[in-house]
Amino acid sequence: MFLTEKAFQSPRSPDPCDGRPSQLQPGRRSAKLTGYATRSPTLPRGYLLSVMMRFLIRSTIVLAILGGLGWAAYRPASSYLRERNRPRYREDAVAVRTVSMVVNSTGEVKPVLSVSVGAFVPGPIERLHVEFNDRVKKDQLLAEIDPRIYIAAVERDRAALATRQAEVERIKALLQQAINDENRSVALREENPDFISQAEIDRFHFNRLSLKAQLDVALATVEQGQALLDNSRAQVDYTKIRSPVDGIVINRKIEPGQTLATQFQTPELFIIAPDMDKKMYIFASVDEADIGLIRQAQEEQRPVHFTVSAYPDDLFSGQIEQIRFSSTVTSNVVTYPVVVAAPNPDLKLLPGMTADLSFEIEERKDVLCVPNAALRFYPEPRHVRVEDRRLLDGTETASDEEEENQELSAKQKAEAGAKRNRRHVWVRDGDRLRAIEIVTGLSDNRYTEIVEGDLQDGQKLVIGLKTADEAAGG
Repeated sequence: MFLTEKAFQSPRSPDPCDGRPSQLQPGRRSAKLTGYATRSPTLPRGYLLSVMMRFLIRSTIVLAILGGLGWAAYRPASSYLRERNRPRYREDAVAVRTVSMVVNSTGEVKPVLSVSVGAFVPGPIERLHVEFNDRVKKDQLLAEIDPRIYIAAVERDRAALATRQAEVERIKALLQQAINDENRSVALREENPDFISQAEIDRFHFNRLSLKAQLDVALATVEQGQALLDNSRAQVDYTKIRSPVDGIVINRKIEPGQTLATQFQTPELFIIAPDMDKKMYIFASVDEADIGLIRQAQEEQRPVHFTVSAYPDDLFSGQIEQIRFSSTVTSNVVTYPVVVAAPNPDLKLLPGMTADLSFEIEERKDVLCVPNAALRFYPEPRHVRVEDRRLLDGTETASDEEEENQELSAKQKAEAGAKRNRRHVWVRDGDRLRAIEIVTGLSDNRYTEIVEGDLQDGQKLVIGLKTADEAAGG
């Protein structure tokens, strides 16, 4: 409704207080007052005031109704929003269980002993008598090298030996003749000195000595010939490759017809592993930081458990056989070989397999444990009690970090390491979280032992926040 200024300032507008009747005609009250009037109608002041009062009363009523509705809906809405924005926590319980401390490593499965069988003499391979995975006995024939040139050498040396033996017999005969000649000359000299001169006697004497020396040489050549014959016979024996031990052929590196050359190094023909079904070795590389724990486990004869990819559902067990002193440095990381012995009755453990080992260092039974997830959980400061927020803003650990940044003695480093076992876990305390200080002990991949702390079996600990799907599912 739009009224011109003249409608309020018209001199003909009656004053409701002067007692005079309105000069407006009855038909004028229903006149439309919308739009900009080209002619300002004359309205009584009382009428306008009544219209304004009714408008104010209605507006007040509407605002009062809206305010009442808003006040009525505020508490449920605020409760709904508060419940909607409240964090949903995942929880796990403190439990009494067995906890084991382990050191994990990887290693390679190898036989206890690998015997490399080579060839001493060269020549072409004539026959093979074994294949891969065959079980062999000691002195069993494995392969043969063509022996013809070595047999010919035996015949040659045998003939040479016979010649030298004949030479010995010839010299023996000459020596006997020289001895007889010398004896007759001495007898003639004794009968009559004029029968034989001293020069002839000397000739017989030294001829005997010369033949005796020749006999010694001939006997030495016979021994030499015998040695050559024995060598040739040994060469013939070397053409037959035999197994030095009982075991299994795990590798064969030759084929029939292949020619072997032994001038520079002995060729490797077979690899035989004895007692594979009794015991196998796993050679693990262990970090230098864990060697002290491994030695402790060896002294206490702790078991070693491991798996192999070929049988992922089978758990194998063994014992620490040896901690070797020969270290290996790879990218500034120092490791030591640890030998683990394991039985292998089913021959499931084969040479070259990769094993994932867990060295059991220590085990404690029926101890109170907390889930490791509870130790890793750090809430937001606004969700915890005011008095516990100092644990999250770092004010409590600032001095410890300053000490760690300084150079510490070995004793101080050991004491600082012990302090690291002091941790905090979080429990629900109304709408907030409350911290509980604990001292941890042994730990495995899921639980950690509680040495000190105000916790009870079955008590719920916060381990994280629920996802939207988890929260929607309750």
